[in-house]
Amino acid sequence: MRVISTELEGVVLIEPEIFQDARGFFMETYHAMRYAQAGIEGPFVQDNLSWSVRGTVRGLHYQLKQPQGKLVMVPYGSVYDVVLDIRKGSPTFGKWYGVELSAENRLQLYIPPGYAHGFCVTSDGAAFLYKCTRFYSPSDERGILWNDRNLGIAWPVAEPLLSAKDRAYKPLADMADELPVYSRTS
Repeated sequence: MRVISTELEGVVLIEPEIFQDARGFFMETYHAMRYAQAGIEGPFVQDNLSWSVRGTVRGLHYQLKQPQGKLVMVPYGSVYDVVLDIRKGSPTFGKWYGVELSAENRLQLYIPPGYAHGFCVTSDGAAFLYKCTRFYSPSDERGILWNDRNLGIAWPVAEPLLSAKDRAYKPLADMADELPVYSRTS
């Protein structure tokens, strides 16, 4: 596997090794030793799968007191995936990274704890699969408004399908009291 660093500390794009022949293909979606050598350490305690239709935006989500690391991939369809640095005091605070994840490119993205995360479905439908380093805690969930003008995220949709919860989130500037604090180990 090839690990590609991004400008956001700890956020890495993973290009798995694909074994392909006339029958199809095989790939490892996770191997604890190999991923740990790449700086992606678990344990991963929960796997989730969502299905969404074209134009859906989910996010930008995070957990404040029980932050989750996430290893994400798209086994069917395609999404534009976004990671936002919301760690107060971070040198890249308010910066974001976006990448297409798809069944075709088979890329994975690792998002360490302390970042907000979301995605937009760019195919007719997409399955989004992710491993989490902590359990989902509904009372700890927070979010940043998906289209916060101060962030300038280049979403590929102007009028997305959103949950009521995602629609009601506030801009990053209004969340100062509900953000994680940066440390070199976040």
